[in-house]
Amino acid sequence: MRVDKLPHIWCAGCGDGSVTAALIRAIDKLKIQRDDVAVITGIGCSSRVNNILDFNTFQTLHGRAVAYASGFKMAKPQMKVIVVTGDGDGAGIGGNHLIHAARRNIDLTVILINNKIFGMTGGQFSPLTPYGAVASTAIYETIEYPFDVCKLMEASGATYVARGTVYHLSLTEKLIAQALEHKGFSFVEVITQCPTGFGKRNKMPDPYDLLMWQKENSVHVDQVGKYSAEELKNKHIIGELFVSNDRMEFTEAYEQLKERARLSAKGGGNK
Repeated sequence: MRVDKLPHIWCAGCGDGSVTAALIRAIDKLKIQRDDVAVITGIGCSSRVNNILDFNTFQTLHGRAVAYASGFKMAKPQMKVIVVTGDGDGAGIGGNHLIHAARRNIDLTVILINNKIFGMTGGQFSPLTPYGAVASTAIYETIEYPFDVCKLMEASGATYVARGTVYHLSLTEKLIAQALEHKGFSFVEVITQCPTGFGKRNKMPDPYDLLMWQKENSVHVDQVGKYSAEELKNKHIIGELFVSNDRMEFTEAYEQLKERARLSAKGGGNK
C-alpha cells in the first residue's frame, strides 16, 4: 500500500477503502508476492484503488477493465489478475465484457464494488440502483429494476460467484481470498455505502445508517432456508453462492489449442 495516500482518497464514509483493505489482507494471507499481482481498473470511485495499491496497476477506459485484464492474463497467465470495478463501470458500460469473460472462464478475479449509484460522475442511477431509489437522473425515483449481478454471472458461466458487504467485512475478505485461489473466472460483488451520491438522495446521509441497512437487508446463504420467499424479497444473499470446477480455464484451453495447432503443422494431425 502507498502509505503517502492514507488514510484514503475517497469521500468521508465511503466503503471503498474498507474493500481495498480486505483485498490487501486477502493477498497478504495467501502470501502472493506483490510483483505477481496485477490490478486493472476502469473509471469511477472503485477505480481509484490504483492510486493506493502498490502492485502492478493499470487504469483503463470506462467499462473496459475486464477487456484489458483479459488481454493481460493471456500475456501473463502465471500472474494473479484482479479487476476492481463498480456497478456502473462493470455492470453498465462494461457489462458486455463482463458476461463474455465469465463465459470464457478466463482466470480473472473481478471485485465489483456496488454502491448502487454512479458516485464519481454525478449520482446517476446505475443498473444496480434499487427500484424506487432517487438519483440525479431519477429525481422522483427510478422505475428500472436492477440486475441481480451474481445470478447474471452464474448464468454467464462464472465458476466462482460470491457476495459480501462492507458491514460483513471479515466475510468479504474471506470471499475475496477464496476467489483468488479459484482457477477460473471468479466474481465477488461487495455491497458498499455511498453517503455522498446515494445516501444524501435517499434519506440515509449518515454512513452508519447505510451500514445498518446492509446488516438488516443481508441474509447469509446458509440461513436462506429459514425465510419465506416474501421475507427474502429485496434482501441481499451473501456468502459463497456458486462454485464449479467442471470447466477448463480459458488460458489453459488456449495453450492446449496452440499445442494441437503446432502438432498439426508438423503433420501430426489435429487430435
